[in-house]
Amino acid sequence: MIRTTAVPRPLRVGAAVVGVAGAIALAGCSATDSSATADTGSSDTGTTTTDSGSSSTTTDSGSSTGGYADGTYTAEGSYATPESVETISVTVTLKDDVITDVEVSGSPQARESQEYQSKFIGGIADVVVGQDIDSLSVSRVAGSSLTSGGFNDAIEQIKAEAAG
Repeated sequence: MIRTTAVPRPLRVGAAVVGVAGAIALAGCSATDSSATADTGSSDTGTTTTDSGSSSTTTDSGSSTGGYADGTYTAEGSYATPESVETISVTVTLKDDVITDVEVSGSPQARESQEYQSKFIGGIADVVVGQDIDSLSVSRVAGSSLTSGGFNDAIEQIKAEAAG
């Protein structure tokens, strides 16, 4: 004979609610997603804006075989969130039109932006290092989609600077 122990009904319902809530919470985190993907989700939604912000360039004495001068370039890109307008600083090193190094820093205004920028910064190198700058269009990194708009804005400024 097999004996089973019945779980009181309120406990089963409570466990189901906790399980569903946990699954929903984890679905929005996606902290291990470090690939650039198209984002139609809502992890950090809003409108991307373009900032003609400042850009500085340090060019190496090396030569370039492509359309951009080899060197290290820095630009700032901005993007709007539901709470604020955020800015990130992007520094890339180019060699033969390929990104060989990237550094991103930010000074987020909102707590949620700090979380998303941190995830983005932690995953961006895996996505862009080794990529041709002309084929680069980042849409989502580690669950952050709006920070990508600021990054792409900065990359466009860097491309203009490196081409000139």
